[in-house]
Amino acid sequence: MKTASLALALLAFTAASTGTAVAAPPEPQREVIVPAFAHAIANVPGKTLTALVVSYAPGAKTPAHRHGQAFVVGYVLEGAIRSKLDNGQEVVYRAGESWTEQPGAHHAVSDNASATEPAKLLAIFVADSKEKNLVTLDKK
Repeated sequence: MKTASLALALLAFTAASTGTAVAAPPEPQREVIVPAFAHAIANVPGKTLTALVVSYAPGAKTPAHRHGQAFVVGYVLEGAIRSKLDNGQEVVYRAGESWTEQPGAHHAVSDNASATEPAKLLAIFVADSKEKNLVTLDKK
């Protein structure tokens, strides 16, 4: 890390002294979210079951976030997903594995555990039917 910081500082100094513009380092690649389905739960009035397919390119990440008061099940469809909830430990889940998130949980880490292979998960939410924003990113 020190080498990278030193290189950035040297690049910035060189740019400042020569009048050359330097682009900021690129933002990490983000996930791609595609809605899969949403169905009212017939025997639980006022609740809806919603699923999203979350695809990660190699090295892609989702910023820290919450899912409101939804109960969440994450199921890895492909590759490996690194996850950390609240103050727990980071865990890597592989294809065929799952985890749950309690309502109000803070999803501090959610990313592709591989820098070379894609990953994909199915995120399933049980939430109030009126709840439309199932992913709220932390404010920076």
